[in-house]
Amino acid sequence: MELRAGLEAVVRVAVATLWSSPEAVRPVDRPALSARADVAAWVAGLDSAQQVGDCVLSQLLLGERVLVTDVRPDGWAHVVAVGQPAARVDPRGYPGWLPVDQLTPAAPPPAPLVVDATVTALHDAPDGAVLLPGVVLGTRLTPAGPAVDGWRPVCVPGYTDPLWLPAVHAVPVPTAPPSAGQVLDVARRFRDLVYVWGGMSAYGIDCSGLVHLAWRRFGVTLPRDADDQAAATTPVSLGAERPGDLYFFARPGRHIHHIGIVTAEPHGDDRRMLHACYRKRRVLEERLPEERTATLVAAHRV
Repeated sequence: MELRAGLEAVVRVAVATLWSSPEAVRPVDRPALSARADVAAWVAGLDSAQQVGDCVLSQLLLGERVLVTDVRPDGWAHVVAVGQPAARVDPRGYPGWLPVDQLTPAAPPPAPLVVDATVTALHDAPDGAVLLPGVVLGTRLTPAGPAVDGWRPVCVPGYTDPLWLPAVHAVPVPTAPPSAGQVLDVARRFRDLVYVWGGMSAYGIDCSGLVHLAWRRFGVTLPRDADDQAAATTPVSLGAERPGDLYFFARPGRHIHHIGIVTAEPHGDDRRMLHACYRKRRVLEERLPEERTATLVAAHRV
């Protein structure tokens, strides 16, 4: 089946980067553009300034569903990432551009497993050759049969035969809401990860991507951007927040621009959070510095 506007498709690479336009792509972005997108090499090649280029909007994981809205002759598709709500920009999901080679028109099957390893790889057989490296936490997978000798076969978009991963790297998607502590524990696994604007993987991440991905691990869909995440969660009084709640930040008269995950009960103005920090270009857990306290506008609970 041909990829064309009006149809759904799914991501066939481990991590696909969603771009603001094909023309915004830079030479340094080449490793992220191929049919075997090497996001690890791409992030490793970015300097500090390139980590925050606004050409990147978000990232999509293997098997993630999109609505195709346009296909260009030069190999680019405009899509809407339906699993990343973004009411402010498109009620259908997060819009942007992907290379056509990173998509397949196959309909996504039910995916009752989720990757719990920070990063894993898919093999051609149990303990066989790696066919798809770089599959990251939060990726949904469909089992293709029972586990064999500690390896689990899964259906993978773009592959005819099942691929295999260590059985311990994928767990059933929870059917009950997670506790805030469980989500915080997952988010803490990304401490010291490099900050990448629009990033949402174990190779690089931004502040709202960290929140979205930590909850996605438990089958809970939150919007992609911080201001939409605020609209989708429940306010709590400052001073009543608990670990696992969310802090939101905005400058006077401006939209929310930053989000962090509460990591300790507050003591007066002494507050702590885990966040992907734009300034320090990494994920860190810290006491809120004065400049953050000055722009703290709300605490919310999922």
